[in-house]
Amino acid sequence: MTQGSDRIEQIDEHFLSAVRGLASASSAVSSGAGSARPGVTGESGASSSAQLLALFDAQAGSRHLDFAARELGRRKLGYYSIGSSGHESNAAVAAALRPTDPALLHYRSGGFYLRRAQQVPGRDPLRDVLLGVVASAEEPISAGRHKVFGHGELGIIPQTSTIASHLPRAMGLAFSLGRAERLDVASEWPADAVVVSSFGDASANHSTALGAINAAAHCAHQGLPMPLLLICEDNGLGISVRTPPDWVTSAHSRHPGINYSAVDGDDPARCLEMAAELADWVREHRRPALLHLRTVRLMGHAGSDVESGYRTRSEILADYDRDPLLATAAALIDRGIRSPADVLERYESFRAEVTRIADEVLSRPKLADRAEVMAAIAPADPGAVRDRAAHRTAQRARHFGENAPESAGPLTLAESINRGLADALATDPGTLVFGEDVAGKGGVYGVTRGLRRAFGGLRVFDTLLDEQSILGTALGAGLAGMVPVPEIQYLAYLHNAADQLRGEAATLGFFSNGRFRNPMVVRIAGYGYQKGFGGHFHNDNSVAALRDIPGLVVASPSCPDDAAAMLRTCVAAARVDGRVCVFLEPIALYHERDLHEPGDNAWSARYPAPGDGHVPIGSARTHGTGNELALVTFGNGVPRCLRVARRLEREGVGVRVLDLRWLSPLPTEDLLAAAMATGRVLVVDETRRSGGVSEPVVTALVDSGFTGAIARVTSADSFIPLGGAAQHVLLSEDSIEGAARELLRRRAR
Repeated sequence: MTQGSDRIEQIDEHFLSAVRGLASASSAVSSGAGSARPGVTGESGASSSAQLLALFDAQAGSRHLDFAARELGRRKLGYYSIGSSGHESNAAVAAALRPTDPALLHYRSGGFYLRRAQQVPGRDPLRDVLLGVVASAEEPISAGRHKVFGHGELGIIPQTSTIASHLPRAMGLAFSLGRAERLDVASEWPADAVVVSSFGDASANHSTALGAINAAAHCAHQGLPMPLLLICEDNGLGISVRTPPDWVTSAHSRHPGINYSAVDGDDPARCLEMAAELADWVREHRRPALLHLRTVRLMGHAGSDVESGYRTRSEILADYDRDPLLATAAALIDRGIRSPADVLERYESFRAEVTRIADEVLSRPKLADRAEVMAAIAPADPGAVRDRAAHRTAQRARHFGENAPESAGPLTLAESINRGLADALATDPGTLVFGEDVAGKGGVYGVTRGLRRAFGGLRVFDTLLDEQSILGTALGAGLAGMVPVPEIQYLAYLHNAADQLRGEAATLGFFSNGRFRNPMVVRIAGYGYQKGFGGHFHNDNSVAALRDIPGLVVASPSCPDDAAAMLRTCVAAARVDGRVCVFLEPIALYHERDLHEPGDNAWSARYPAPGDGHVPIGSARTHGTGNELALVTFGNGVPRCLRVARRLEREGVGVRVLDLRWLSPLPTEDLLAAAMATGRVLVVDETRRSGGVSEPVVTALVDSGFTGAIARVTSADSFIPLGGAAQHVLLSEDSIEGAARELLRRRAR
């Protein structure tokens, strides 16, 4: 017998013996029917007889799901053993809310899930959860990709977070609900919805949670609607590390802008009343509140956790008496709603039902192959994206009149992006532009200048100086039906918030089988070569953390006309396919107009009209038709390669420059075509030699069977220092030319 089985037996037996020992609260309860005494059935309020009975059913079902998950794991037939036992009081929160209130839940939310499912006829939540435990493709939210609490019809948005990284999204969704209504943007959530999000006491210390709570309070302080109900489920442990008993209260009870309340999970009537009171307050006042739900953790952290290694036996046993399921059973008996025998019969009926379903789901199909697993990562409809990108809307015509962006003269990169953002805002009333300094100032480099004046503060606004909150706002806005275009001021600033893209944005479609999505286009100013304002934090060329995120689109425009067209494509892909796109903008090229000589104006371009300017995701741009050498590059490398190509062409060498434009997915077909046409490829990569863009480019050529000559020239594996020292580590034009001449001396095989 394993320790896990022992723990199940102990908790199960403790509940059974404790209920047997409880005397009936009233002899009015009949011994056979279990009907409520007169006057109780008609009770009203949060802790009425009906509410307590529904609470018990959700808690008992959740408890037996935990038992079944542990047993399936012991038999090597189940894949998830983090249980909800001891946390089942969160079912009271579900009772206080509506199924149309979006929920982003902690992983110990079995009670909540079952109680919410009671509010929607026709659901079978026991089967839902067990299908997830055995990783069946029939599981209703992730199709077996991960064990999560989620369901579209129940308004539960699946979260895989274990460190409260879903809280910024919850904050962003609460922020966006009222904004969607005011902008008349269609949303699946009612205008008076409350967003609920739960997390553990240990995760409450994580910077992600603290940032989201601070952002919610910051909005409330300004009078901005923030209908967010936070639930901190405090069991006093982060796996084995203890949370000081008074820490959550000390940290949050006096937080400005947050309405704080606390309740013990083993007081079911008070849990129901407090949850209802806070939920109603948030719904009415559109301000954030935090319910500190003091719980216990039964059966350890997970199946592999040896709890006795860090807790005494007396501590473990003491928690048995604080069992919320036992407390609800006692309330039913004390109030005369059910007898001890009736409670036990009800409890055992859930055991039988869960056991039956557990046996049945073992035969249900699993994900069959790689294609099925990956189908929900980034579904794409290129034709629909093309059509939307080319569509001239009535809103666009009304806004611009005869002054459409394409009527302007040759534009710089910054000007082209500015016009592209204006185009997106005019075309789709659900588009939002926000970030640090983007509204009043118009961006550090003036890229968003004039947009707030033209489209108003509801759609173009400044944010906190917190990248996690910026991306969380975007995650929530996408769920609310909008297309957010957040700005991260510098690439170096993204890294402290990258998990909001990796763990939250990119995974939502995957873990919801496409049911939920968070469209967005994240603009990031980056790369090196700035003059007069440099150093690591303003010159960052690290893109590896973006390129390895499945399904993430990474656009890297260089030419002004490409920038406008690619931005249009990204916004269309976000709206049509729910894609998460990153738009990397080379700072050093923002205001350049010249390419070869001062005054040639060769690096400016006219703005492409909607019908002329679609750039399919994953397609490169070729400059020149030379057949002796292909310079493959992107970003700041493009003008440098064009200048090198011009010098070589004057010597009679046929050179073509391939601008990748998209770093993910790479334009493999165009890359191979350029390689086959020339027989020699020099990959010119301004990022680092290790982990940079050149590595996957070379790999793509080799994997495609290219047997010609390949070389690469890159920046150094170094951070970028201030001033002239930067030139020691950044890729130079001279090094590009030297590498090109060396490769030309090599004979193509």
